Amino acid sequence: MKFKSLIFIALVVLVSACNSANKSDSADKKEITIAYVDGWAEGVAMTYVTKHIFQDQGYTVETKTAAVDLVFASLANGDVDVFMDAWLPITHKEKVAKFESNIESLGTNLDQARIGLVVPTYVTINSIEELNGVANKFDGKLIGIEKGAGITAKTELAIEEYKLNLEQMNSSSIAMLTMLTKAIKEERWIAVAGWAPHWKFGRYDLKFLDDPKGIYGAAEHVETYARKDFKKDDVFAATYFANFHLNDGQIGQLLAHMKEGSDNKDAAAKSWIAENQDLVKEWLPKAEK
Repeated sequence: MKFKSLIFIALVVLVSACNSANKSDSADKKEITIAYVDGWAEGVAMTYVTKHIFQDQGYTVETKTAAVDLVFASLANGDVDVFMDAWLPITHKEKVAKFESNIESLGTNLDQARIGLVVPTYVTINSIEELNGVANKFDGKLIGIEKGAGITAKTELAIEEYKLNLEQMNSSSIAMLTMLTKAIKEERWIAVAGWAPHWKFGRYDLKFLDDPKGIYGAAEHVETYARKDFKKDDVFAATYFANFHLNDGQIGQLLAHMKEGSDNKDAAAKSWIAENQDLVKEWLPKAEK
């Protein structure tokens, strides 16, 4: 009986040790969920690059795509960890304010960004104030993107403030780009709700219409936002996002690279990382280089 008791005790100790080890392994497991809005080229590019950098660091990375309102709500609820495409101080001001007690900024990714109405350079007007005089050339339409987007709200405000005789047609970022491409091929007049940086400015000759009333704001910047307490929960990741930054030339090169490899975003991101190791090392926390 004593021998059997000793065996039982040994088994209990072994099982307990295994359970403790499993708990420890689980606690040490690195995971991150990154949200992005499909069709927002800069956000897609930054997300895919970050995804593969984190995988190289041993993380399990999940990416989720959703409309921007749902992205911010998911951050606030803790359903996703990070969103790399928050435009401030104008575009996403209201969305950030709505959830400010449950989300936190991790850093600025891009210093120079802009939103507004964009037309091909062959369009002979230069200001939003001139739109009513040539509304028929645009078929009475401004081509917008998703209804929940910040630029969509600003375009509605521009229609109101400038008393435009044009209607915003909303669909998706991808649909807007498709219509822009088709119009340019046919040399038709078109005005779209657009933003820079974006690969479309490298592919086509485009210009922003002047905005004398400042509806769309001046230059913006793009930040990474995270769920509350993310900085405390994952110091390594938070440090990476604080370090992450692209200048105008770097984001332009990245967007062109991702567009060329758009059929396989993962492969395009991996090849960009391989070609830009010095920059990637600047983003990684020093202890992990």
